[in-house]
Amino acid sequence: MTDPARKPASPWQSWPLDREIVLTRLIDAPRSLVYAAWADPEQIQVWFGPDGLAIETKEIDLTPGGVWRFDMVGADGTRYTNRMVFLRMEAPALIEVELGSDRDDDPDRFRMLVTFDEQDDGKTVITLRQMHPSKARRDTVLGFGAVEYGGQTLDKLARHVAAAKAA
Repeated sequence: MTDPARKPASPWQSWPLDREIVLTRLIDAPRSLVYAAWADPEQIQVWFGPDGLAIETKEIDLTPGGVWRFDMVGADGTRYTNRMVFLRMEAPALIEVELGSDRDDDPDRFRMLVTFDEQDDGKTVITLRQMHPSKARRDTVLGFGAVEYGGQTLDKLARHVAAAKAA
């Protein structure tokens, strides 16, 4: 018999590692500031995404069950539609989302877990774990630069938080 007080197993516990991409960065700011940069609709629109892409938001609700629909727009006008569904937010420790193109039937949509671990020196280790639907899809996104673009996004986050911390 199942104990109703017991939480169901997390998909993160059994997800195949050959479908995962993990990015980590040490940010010189307390985790409350780093978490706020992710959880505040005004802030996330400023820093999110790789270098050279602007964010144009269509809808934003950064609460569990909420959706952020946005386009990333390149300098040449190329638009990349995105939909981020917020599954879980446990301030200031973690945010879990599904991310893909802005369509209901996106087969390439993936799950991302963002964790915020404060260090004794007041810095924060941020870790992004992406769970892709297949090894082939993971390999595809690695091939088009997911790690480099993710690194650029985390660099932008670090610069944004440094400016907020200095203000």
